[in-house]
Amino acid sequence: MTQFLPPNLLALFAARDPIPYLPPVAKLPHEKKQKGYDGVGSFLSYFEHPSETPPPTRVETREERLERRRRERAEQTAYKLEQEIALWDPSTNPRATADPFKTLFVARINYDTSESKLRREFEGYGAIKKIYMVFNKENNKPRGYAFIEYEHERDMHSAYKHADGKKIDGKRVLVDVERARTVKGWLPRRLGGGLGGTRRGGADVNIKHSGREDNERERERYRLEQRDRERDRDRGARRRSRSR
Repeated sequence: MTQFLPPNLLALFAARDPIPYLPPVAKLPHEKKQKGYDGVGSFLSYFEHPSETPPPTRVETREERLERRRRERAEQTAYKLEQEIALWDPSTNPRATADPFKTLFVARINYDTSESKLRREFEGYGAIKKIYMVFNKENNKPRGYAFIEYEHERDMHSAYKHADGKKIDGKRVLVDVERARTVKGWLPRRLGGGLGGTRRGGADVNIKHSGREDNERERERYRLEQRDRERDRDRGARRRSRSR
């Protein structure tokens, strides 16, 4: 086909000149004469005596180093936690309420919820004496929980029973009694105690429902009873329709 091309295109297919041959500058490795191997007997005098040799120093592996650092951090954390537990005394808190048995603990509060909004929501259970919302000392942002002290203990019990899981500003709050000064040996979550279960680990172990666990069990029992009643009602309706 190239014989039909014009001369300007045929020049593109012309063969190049052959590569000129150049002799190698040195011999190939297998052509070189290698020097024979000798023994090391003449160098033994330079070696140190075995009795003067220090024992070898063992270097820890990467896994051992990580395990050692993990163990040291755990020991430091346990020691620090032990010191904080020894110094923790909730009865000396100057911001605490006057009567712990009239105090209601409210958690999972919306960060935008104000104290006046919280007062309006919980005044329906009784007269409120004091509300203490907890803020971060560094940036003065709310921590999402508060303590409400009622005038009467019966009002606190009413709020404890009925306000759990109440939705305020789009979030369902959790209510509980103040346990720091009413339960002997109680410790907050930062000291290894607490009852919260929303941050235990993964999604398979964390609590997803709102409110306390005992209230969730009551709601689950109520749902099962309601389902059984509806099932019995459907069976009765089917029997009546068959008898007709």
